[in-house]
Amino acid sequence: MGRFSPEKITKMQLTTASMECKDNAGIAIHYDIVGKAPGHVFGSLTAAGRQVILWLHGGAFSLPAAPAMHLSMVANICKQLDVDAFMPDYRLTPANPYPAALNDCEQAYRELLHLGYEASDIALGGDSAGGNLLLALLQRIRKANLPMPACAVPVSPVADLSRVHGLPSRYKVRHSDPLLPAHAMQRMCSEYAGEHDSADPEISPLYMDCDGLPPLFFLASSNEILMDDTVFLARRTSAAGIDTTCHIWPMLPHAFPLFAGVFPEAVAARDDIANFIGQHLAKAR
Repeated sequence: MGRFSPEKITKMQLTTASMECKDNAGIAIHYDIVGKAPGHVFGSLTAAGRQVILWLHGGAFSLPAAPAMHLSMVANICKQLDVDAFMPDYRLTPANPYPAALNDCEQAYRELLHLGYEASDIALGGDSAGGNLLLALLQRIRKANLPMPACAVPVSPVADLSRVHGLPSRYKVRHSDPLLPAHAMQRMCSEYAGEHDSADPEISPLYMDCDGLPPLFFLASSNEILMDDTVFLARRTSAAGIDTTCHIWPMLPHAFPLFAGVFPEAVAARDDIANFIGQHLAKAR
């Protein structure tokens, strides 16, 4: 988005935020400030006897949650599992490069713990840029000696922001992914990393220390340029002894579970996500 003026970027952000969520699965969704963390609340964050999903939305680090996609997907997963959720409204690029968004996501996790949720009653999820933030947040949680969540679900995560060309899928399917074209990667990388080393594991989780992570469910498509971000990182977490599941769906666009109204496979993938989260949250009971 670097070629756009600040006014154009602001307009795109406001337009995205103003979209309507037509399928909330009967789940009440409202915007609130939870402690010091603003965001979308699904259900009510009462903590007492409840479990919760902390979902980090995508949008190339520069767009807010899209109600018709992000809010709808998370609401439907909440409905299936009878859980609540919180989607932090983290700060966006280009005005707020790393570590602003990650700091906001860490604050959101801390607020859930402060509300009284046990870490074993919290599941993390994130798509695209949100998958990157999820993996960086797990590093922050470990570094701060906070308790790990029950599990985490990175969907089509951006795992390497240090090299646009490096992983094979970046160039092999660069003409096949309509949602995240290869030329957009460079702008996203430079805007998010800013003046920081883009190979820092908090920016490029592909290079993270994988020890001590919770069970992970990676999900991506064979037709997206970020397929190998998922595959290579899943190999590393599995080699580190982490309980790792990785599903690669054929011939679908980037972050396809967001598009249940277009792809029947998205509904099935959401079911897989819900089942994985449900199994690991159930262990806390």
